[in-house]
Amino acid sequence: MELIQNIKKIPLLIKVIVVATIVSLGFFLYTKVKTTNAKPLYTTEQTTRGTLIVSLTSSGQVSSANTASVTTQTSGVVSKLYVKNGDTIKSGDPIAEVNLDMNGQQRATQAYASYQGAKNSLDNANTALYTLQSTLFTQWKTFTDIAQNSTYTNSDGSPNTNNRTLAPFISTNDDWLAAEAKFKSQQQVIAQAQSSLSSTWASYQQASPIIYAPISGTISGLSLQVGSVLTSQTSTSGNSASQRIANIKTEATPIAVVNLSEIDVTKVQIDNKVTLTLDAFPDLTFTGKVISIDTTGTVSSGVTTYPAYIVFDTTNDGIYPNMAVTAKIITLVKDDVVLIPSSAVTTTNGTTAVRILIKGKLQQQPVEIGNANDTQTEIVSGIQEGDTVITSVTTSTNTSTSNSTRSIFSGGMGGGAFRTGGR
Repeated sequence: MELIQNIKKIPLLIKVIVVATIVSLGFFLYTKVKTTNAKPLYTTEQTTRGTLIVSLTSSGQVSSANTASVTTQTSGVVSKLYVKNGDTIKSGDPIAEVNLDMNGQQRATQAYASYQGAKNSLDNANTALYTLQSTLFTQWKTFTDIAQNSTYTNSDGSPNTNNRTLAPFISTNDDWLAAEAKFKSQQQVIAQAQSSLSSTWASYQQASPIIYAPISGTISGLSLQVGSVLTSQTSTSGNSASQRIANIKTEATPIAVVNLSEIDVTKVQIDNKVTLTLDAFPDLTFTGKVISIDTTGTVSSGVTTYPAYIVFDTTNDGIYPNMAVTAKIITLVKDDVVLIPSSAVTTTNGTTAVRILIKGKLQQQPVEIGNANDTQTEIVSGIQEGDTVITSVTTSTNTSTSNSTRSIFSGGMGGGAFRTGGR
């Protein structure tokens, strides 16, 4: 009571400050946590026996290996179309016809003249071959007759090696060998002339008023219509350049090309199975296999990558060249192994272990591990199928509130409520 009487003598502002301080202190003490009891909670899982699949993921694009471009160097106005998109055509079939402009006519004439020149060269080469063949047979007959002469052949039919060193025999033999060499050389000339003829014909087809299919397949991307204008194209060097007017897709299944890192390329083998996903088909997963790995690699900005070629198991008309693809390459499949979640494995100071509970206490059990993927790890020894391991540990916190501040507002000050005013 004496304290209260003394407080009455204090100015009102000081009283308010004192009261506010006491109330704040009381509120803090009232809400103070008295005890905190932390209990660990364990997430467990049993080891199982099953198949471990190890894979790696890489990205790339669909290759254009099963498509070919239809190109032309002609220029003019399209006068006729022989095909439409979706048609199946054969190599050499006409696709379109063009009324040539001045540049187109000049190119076509020059190309055809080159073709005619190559054709004449081939004809001349064949004529020369006939002559050389006749000479070869004549020289062969002359050599045979002299070789069978008694001067150069013994009575038992064996060669007379001494006389065959004489000039008449050697000269006749050389004439036959020379005729044979000229005949074989002319055969090579004919082969070269045939290649030149094929090349000039291909060049003429590029400049011809008729555009031909280079391969067999299904036409797509045909961008022409009757009345379309094809302008002449030239390269930076001033030579005639081709322009693409369509694509032809074969029946071959698509091929994807993905880039492997230096670490991953050593893990991938030919015929590894692959699952593929494309942005164009978010709900579909395709399968395939690795058919080739370019172990030479390419370097870009100091980073080396190795292209791997993956053939799809099935085709799909909607898969187009240069589509983005993600490949999951299966590098290892192991059957009948003991597996645990990879999150259960810990490594400390070079020792690999798993966490287990023994009489309610967490302990580390050393183990020997094998292969692993993103979610599972193979256990070679240390635990067995059916054992329980801990995959994660969390903490549960229980709190209670102290009532030790009750005396501030009641019995601690004479049993009555604290008041700032008079009685």
